[in-house]
Amino acid sequence: MKTLLLNPPSFEMFDGGASSRYQATREIPSFWYPVWLAYSAGMIKDSRLLDAPSHDVTPEETIKIAAEYEFLVLFTSTAGFRSDARLAEAIKSANPDIKIAFVGPHVTVQPEQSLKASPAIDFVVRREFDYPVSEFAGGKNLAEIAGISFRKDGRIVHNPDRPQIEDLDALPFAVDVYKRDLDITRYDIPYLKHPYVAFYTSRGCPALCTFCLWPQTMSGHPWRTRSVSNVVEEVKRCLEYFPQAKEIFFDDDTFPWAKDRTIEICKAFKPLKFTWSCNSRVTAGYETLKAMKEAGCRLLIVGFESGDPQILKNIKKGATVEQAREFMKNCKKLGLVVHGDFQVGHPGETPETIERTIQFAMELDPETIQVSMSHPYPGTEFDAYLKKHNYAVDSVMTDEEGHQLPVFQYPGLSRKDIMHAVERFYDRYYFRPHVIFRILRRAIFDANDRRRLYIEGKEFLKVRAQRKRFVRTQATV
Repeated sequence: MKTLLLNPPSFEMFDGGASSRYQATREIPSFWYPVWLAYSAGMIKDSRLLDAPSHDVTPEETIKIAAEYEFLVLFTSTAGFRSDARLAEAIKSANPDIKIAFVGPHVTVQPEQSLKASPAIDFVVRREFDYPVSEFAGGKNLAEIAGISFRKDGRIVHNPDRPQIEDLDALPFAVDVYKRDLDITRYDIPYLKHPYVAFYTSRGCPALCTFCLWPQTMSGHPWRTRSVSNVVEEVKRCLEYFPQAKEIFFDDDTFPWAKDRTIEICKAFKPLKFTWSCNSRVTAGYETLKAMKEAGCRLLIVGFESGDPQILKNIKKGATVEQAREFMKNCKKLGLVVHGDFQVGHPGETPETIERTIQFAMELDPETIQVSMSHPYPGTEFDAYLKKHNYAVDSVMTDEEGHQLPVFQYPGLSRKDIMHAVERFYDRYYFRPHVIFRILRRAIFDANDRRRLYIEGKEFLKVRAQRKRFVRTQATV
């Protein structure tokens, strides 16, 4: 069956599906690879992976492209679902015979509601969708495919859950699909080298963070790994396909979860002499970090989240501020760059805990940071907590352009306070003399960085001004 796998154009500059952990319009133009869709695309013979946001493909162009296909697999998100459903209806109107499946965390958690929301959706896949969509494309009847929900005789049928994939080596290489269907120069994350290429070496995360979307919905908590030889083979193929790539990013929830495996894989990476980065927790120790650095690791994306010990306990982070300090000390000693992720709005948040986190971020002083409003995605423990305590006040998490909005408030901390805290956090962190000097130094010595920093700075200031206006005029509850 001729199949189109689609990361949809939900909003302009929206990076909300198929791998992105932040389902919102970007402050700065940047896109993650649609890794989840790539595996299915590699399993289906007559397929194409279309990443509309990164390749500037409009909804109108998407509808025309979909007219040539028999089966559409659309990766949706909570923020973009309504827009994606409208797009599916337009595609079905132009091509009535096309079968449409929605996949992703949102339909995993709300399969029945999703099917009821739009007649254009023929079925949804819960959790991992690699095999279900490839089985349907191969001609298998819906009633025989585990892990899906669909309509039958006027009712909605939920087939039994599908076991998690244990043999990740059996999946195709994402880079084969990238080579066939994507332009890697379209993927530009500010803190990663450009161009970069991303894929997974594992699935799942044993950590229990209450807010984290992927382990609680799609990938699960059990940690499943690819063999070292299988990962090395994809790295070699990536370097062969994309000699222009300056960095490989391993998009695992937490790449160095197990010390022994990390050291083993680093030994295998070392002879390949390539630059790479990954996600990490602050629990990675010095020996592990040293092995990573010696194997070519350049940068770690780290979820510090908060500088308040009680907040970290509230969100079941499984890490302490003391571990974060030791981790940063080790990274700086080894010369590993850190991009720090922080959030505002966790359970127990107050103006005082926010201030503590800002001070903590400045103390740790990672090279770059991202500050997000905590978001209660359906299916997460955080979402259940807010509803149980009546802290959720809205269900619309983005505005009409896809910008992130707070949907809850706490006693003594309003939605407006949360939005304002994000802006204050950024301002106080980046408008420090030594940080400004650090940014300017990059621009002076690297022409490519200079161009990127100019674009990023202009976009950041524009969105910053928009948000400040929003805080002043609209976020009044």
